[in-house]
Amino acid sequence: MSRPVSRVAQVRVPGTLAPFAAVLEEVLLAAGYTPLSAVNQLRLMAHLSRWLDGRGLSAADLSEERVEQYLAERRAAGYTGLIGRRAMQRVLQALVVAGVRPAGEQVPPAAGAPAVLTAFDRYLRTERGLASCTTTAYVTRAARFLAGYAADGEVGGLTPAHVTSAVLAECTSGSVGAGQYFVAALRSFLRFAHVEGLVAADLSAAALAVTGRRGSLLPKGISPDQAQALLDSCDRESVIGRRDRAVLLLLLRLGLRGGEVARLRLQDIDWRAGHLVVRGKGGRDERLPVPHEVGEAVAAYLRLGRPASTRQEVFVTAIAPAAHLTREAVSGIVRRACDRAGIARIGPHRLRHGLACAMVRAEVPLAQIGQVLRHRSPISTAIYARVDVTALRELAQPWPGGS
Repeated sequence: MSRPVSRVAQVRVPGTLAPFAAVLEEVLLAAGYTPLSAVNQLRLMAHLSRWLDGRGLSAADLSEERVEQYLAERRAAGYTGLIGRRAMQRVLQALVVAGVRPAGEQVPPAAGAPAVLTAFDRYLRTERGLASCTTTAYVTRAARFLAGYAADGEVGGLTPAHVTSAVLAECTSGSVGAGQYFVAALRSFLRFAHVEGLVAADLSAAALAVTGRRGSLLPKGISPDQAQALLDSCDRESVIGRRDRAVLLLLLRLGLRGGEVARLRLQDIDWRAGHLVVRGKGGRDERLPVPHEVGEAVAAYLRLGRPASTRQEVFVTAIAPAAHLTREAVSGIVRRACDRAGIARIGPHRLRHGLACAMVRAEVPLAQIGQVLRHRSPISTAIYARVDVTALRELAQPWPGGS
């Protein structure tokens, strides 16, 4: 059965919105819409135009209240598609571009959100140089703490007892990992509050470390067979398959973190020199060589899979509107590959551990492993020395009294 052919040229927008149909087409093209999906947006504009004409309204009269009224009447008329506020995004954007609708004002912070959280967010981004995803996670946990102990943002009255109580509540209601992340965020917030003079004493020490039982202290990687199974699960004939395979190879062969893959930009790859720039933690940029297999996979995606988009990130969504992949999206790619390969679900960081473990087995010096993984401290790399059990046995002393 042949695929349906789009008839974008035959979609006519009548009435008051007719002059803006061409603008909408440009907006859709820039957002990565295919001709087939663009038809639906043009039909939505045509329906909206007829609705405005029936009420004697112009494009300038399309206020937020009018938009909600239109969508409510569209749902009441029995329409099942394009009936939500999100569906109107591109049509309204076209009217903004055309200058007949004011650009949306910045969304104000949620009611009751203390100004101290805004300052904490700025501190993490500018002073600490944390990534956007980490900053968001820290601010979210700080907000949860303030909601229970200083909802008005007046942190001067906080005590060690408040901090201890918050940590205990978090640890009894969630996992060990969640408790550890909460403590890290809380300590950072309390140090910030002390530096800014919001509290008289540094209360971060009151957020005691959270520990839990671990079956092994050895880093967990994946076997070469599992790594190959993940790659083989990607369909090289499909757009998504080519993208996912390129993502997996960057994780497996270069040991990139999930967020680093998501942040990789087109200008970060120097095809002639055969290297790429990795925008890592703490705002550090590192240059890594691109293995032939990795470069070939990324090039195949860019030539045969990547949708047309003005975005500078290498990896974008396959379904319009085009947006860059997030760290969570990269994690989803790994999980779905695990499902296809029939192995237990893991995260992107396990692939990074797998690369380090493979280098240990190949007797690569720890210093060089740290360079590949871009560790700031040799202590971070030292944990991989535990993987070489054979070498460790040679260092073990005989048990006293043993044979």
